[in-house]
Amino acid sequence: MPPGLPNDYGWGYGKQPAMNVSWNDAKAYVAWLSRKTGGKYRLLSEAEWEYAARGCAKVCESLPFWFGIEISRDKVNYDSRVTYLGSPRASKRERTVPIDTSQPNPFGLLQVHGNVREWVEDCWEESLAGLPRDGLPRTGGDCSRRVVRSGSYDDEPKDVRAAKRAWQMSTDRRSQTGFRVARELKL
Repeated sequence: MPPGLPNDYGWGYGKQPAMNVSWNDAKAYVAWLSRKTGGKYRLLSEAEWEYAARGCAKVCESLPFWFGIEISRDKVNYDSRVTYLGSPRASKRERTVPIDTSQPNPFGLLQVHGNVREWVEDCWEESLAGLPRDGLPRTGGDCSRRVVRSGSYDDEPKDVRAAKRAWQMSTDRRSQTGFRVARELKL
């Protein structure tokens, strides 16, 4: 593996999600992509991530997953040995799956639940109190710890919900963690 590239454990790039990258790596990538294309790319804010994951253009119901309350291995890549509200058990995959193995949510986004946790721009705060109402990222708090949203192939169903939030050190690299890129549009 060339230096500077994240270890993919032989799972391949292609349609696999970015993984084993730190928040710092993700920030370096969006800066590189912006320079390379002349566009403005960035990480999503925590509020943008949840809005996008839920896929609700009008009224946003408080459901655990964009598709409702029932989770199964054919919809989400998670630790399916664990049940959630009576969901079926299945064997655990133990790794990421290609992003196009899930159905797109109403916004056309794939794998918003499971597969990999996703870095967002925000600094960590224990609660959502004080979260900017305009969708901007939270830049106060503990910025050595950054927010990751949803869960991964290695997490239980409760940890891949749209509302799930956690933190990791900005330098952490884990096979369970990747990121999603936002592109700012000129209006």
